[in-house]
Amino acid sequence: MVQRVAIIGAGSSGLASIKCCLDEGLEPTCFERSDDIGGLWRFAETAEAGRFSVYRSVITNTSKEMSCFSDFPFPEDFPNYLHHSRLLEYFRMYAEHFSLLKYICFKTTVRSVRKHPDFSTTGQWDIVMETNGKVASAIFDAVMVCSGHYGDPHLPLDSFPGLKKHFKGQYLHSWEYKDSASFQGKRVLVLGAGNSGGDIAVELSRVAAQVFLSTRSGTWVASRISDHGFPLDMIFTTRFNNCVESFLPSAVMHQLKLKKFRAWFDHANYGLIPQKSPNLMLIVNDELPSCILCGAVVVKPNVLEFTENAAAFEDGTVEENIDVVVFATGYTFSFPFLEESVRSVCRSKFSLYKYIFPPSLEKPTLAVVGLLELTGSIMAGSELQARWVTRVFKGLNRLPPANRLMADIAKKKQHLIKQGLSSKESKIKTNYIGYMDEIASCVGVKPNVLLLFLMDPKLALEVFFGPCTPCQYRLTGPGKWVGARNTILNQWHRTLKPLRTRVIDDSSNRSSVFQWLRVLGLPALLCASLLICKYSPQLWFPRVRLGASPICKMGFMKGGL
Repeated sequence: MVQRVAIIGAGSSGLASIKCCLDEGLEPTCFERSDDIGGLWRFAETAEAGRFSVYRSVITNTSKEMSCFSDFPFPEDFPNYLHHSRLLEYFRMYAEHFSLLKYICFKTTVRSVRKHPDFSTTGQWDIVMETNGKVASAIFDAVMVCSGHYGDPHLPLDSFPGLKKHFKGQYLHSWEYKDSASFQGKRVLVLGAGNSGGDIAVELSRVAAQVFLSTRSGTWVASRISDHGFPLDMIFTTRFNNCVESFLPSAVMHQLKLKKFRAWFDHANYGLIPQKSPNLMLIVNDELPSCILCGAVVVKPNVLEFTENAAAFEDGTVEENIDVVVFATGYTFSFPFLEESVRSVCRSKFSLYKYIFPPSLEKPTLAVVGLLELTGSIMAGSELQARWVTRVFKGLNRLPPANRLMADIAKKKQHLIKQGLSSKESKIKTNYIGYMDEIASCVGVKPNVLLLFLMDPKLALEVFFGPCTPCQYRLTGPGKWVGARNTILNQWHRTLKPLRTRVIDDSSNRSSVFQWLRVLGLPALLCASLLICKYSPQLWFPRVRLGASPICKMGFMKGGL
């Protein structure tokens, strides 16, 4: 029987894992190699070997309502998108509120995780850790690996001929980048147009003489600000939109996404249009198009070769006098502390059952938490993973037999192949709502929207048409939280609270229940009503009948996908 659980890492996934262990009556011990919580979100003035941290100016790409722990919403006065210091402040509040710090061993590095000699019977693990030069070992019943997928910087120097042999300028990985102070007046080439590459290019453009952004395959760029000024993820990550996407043919959805991506600016004119699926390459950056428009950032294709002070590109152009090259080329991970038989499986999230469990273990007592890429908040996904993992450890939820685990993994890989993708591409994003609902079903906490329309139509409207916030997975089942309903109904109030710092008389003052109407509009409601009427006619009750609803008095408003 599992009782003692080792947790590796005290970032957002590690903190959630400690709390979930406590919820299930388990005994967690968290090992953190640094002297504080926060993981990559804890800023460090200088790059530390073996530890990734954000640069000075980083703010989140997902909003606070979509990123919170499911039973601990952000304070209402926190901004919708958070500077890393505010997110770290939130982690401290979470840890203090649930008394998590006493379970963390700081300045402790896990050196090895090995199966106990009688693992096939007990499922236990031998763990060797080092604290201040002193080595110790202990036996744990289960292990949660929460060290994330930001491991070693990927620095593909050999992929660029002439860089090591001829180039006389400076080059560094974005892992080493902290701020723009040392780039004043320089000509900088940023390799890679992911989120980090786009952010760094924009920031450097304010002080550098010129910034070039090289991209191999292009990217779509989205703003954090969506229609009517609301956070992007709150508007588009909804069950209604997810339902529409599942009903429409993939070709139609592809064109709708292209239309939405192009609505802000024509990516082809800006040299950014991706050569792959729009689901693969998408970054969030509010300023990059403006920087390109005014010439502060110049988009270039892939680098063909380097000379002493220049870069030649695949389109035949050459940029002279390059002072610095910044590699925004991502990271690799390997979990070196795991024994080889387990580490080889964990090299790819696609080899893990639902991106969590190694399928070939005799006992499901090791789980990887947070090794995923979602179209929404990874924090929310990691917490839900931890809720399921701890219940599996406790014996309250059971995994299918090994052959079914392998079949599920093979099916997902085959699905990628049909899409023309490879399981080796670590940046492939999984649909947020689809994955969250999949794990929630395993836990028993997936909200029943149709039942909600019967029992609590006011809440059902928010759950179906509003943002799919983590609190939705606290409405029912194990871990049900009494504050979930009120948190969902007040989510638009908390969204607007930090914006309304200048008081303006608003006589309309519509209730938060209908806040989504400002974006989706009556056409969306009509579509949903028809779906409900078609598939569940018993739910067609007077409260949402067009003739009886106040919605019909509000008129048609601009909205859509």
